[in-house]
Amino acid sequence: MDNLKITTYQGYLFWENIDKNLQNISLRLSGIRTNTDLIVLPEMFNTGFTMNAEKLAELMNGKTMQWMHTTAQKFACVVTGSLIISENGKYYNRLIWMRPDGTFESYDKRHLFALSNEHETYTAGTKKLLVELKGWIICPVICYDLRFPVWLRNVNEVYDLLLVVANWPERRSLHWRTLIPARAVENQSYVIGLNRFGYDGNEVFHSGDSMCIDPNGKVIYYKPNEEDLYTFSINYEELEKTRRALPFLKDADEFTLDE
Repeated sequence: MDNLKITTYQGYLFWENIDKNLQNISLRLSGIRTNTDLIVLPEMFNTGFTMNAEKLAELMNGKTMQWMHTTAQKFACVVTGSLIISENGKYYNRLIWMRPDGTFESYDKRHLFALSNEHETYTAGTKKLLVELKGWIICPVICYDLRFPVWLRNVNEVYDLLLVVANWPERRSLHWRTLIPARAVENQSYVIGLNRFGYDGNEVFHSGDSMCIDPNGKVIYYKPNEEDLYTFSINYEELEKTRRALPFLKDADEFTLDE
């Protein structure tokens, strides 16, 4: 299995300004100097984490979806991140997995952040998403989902990479920096947590702290307290070696999750 090359953008997001965010991200991504398989953007990358869904929601054929397709074509890779989608009279915090040919998958955030009343604005998702890229199986989720290990349990080694896109505030960064390595070790998978940087419109500061952790808990990438565009690779051989040497998942408890 080939290594997977991933580009993460830990970016500053302009509050509730879709056009400015898309323009800025396009400018930042122009700094990519190597081929990449996947570009990862933060949660609500075109608006920041906002409850102003009525004003900012887009349809599934809206400008941000078109921008994602154009960007995926330009870099010949998958582009992923979440945005606000309006569908059938409801609003969703929806992650899009956009391929260069314009086909895509989506995941609606399962766990809505009640402290910000997200559950009063958005509709929760009910289904996990598993996607394949160069033979790797990837499970993308959104921010608050990170706190719920049952939802993220890697039953029967189904996924190889858990991908978390977020707007995670600095005041709880210790939780973020603790939970990501825990999810990697307990699920024997790579985990990438991609956060935003800077203040949002509510004066909440985000310190970034984006990272990639391997199945043994080793740090492959970590970046606090600044914007960052970074490309790195993860190694499938290392993943297989860890699972062969330490087959912990085979001893996991069985359970049923009611959706």
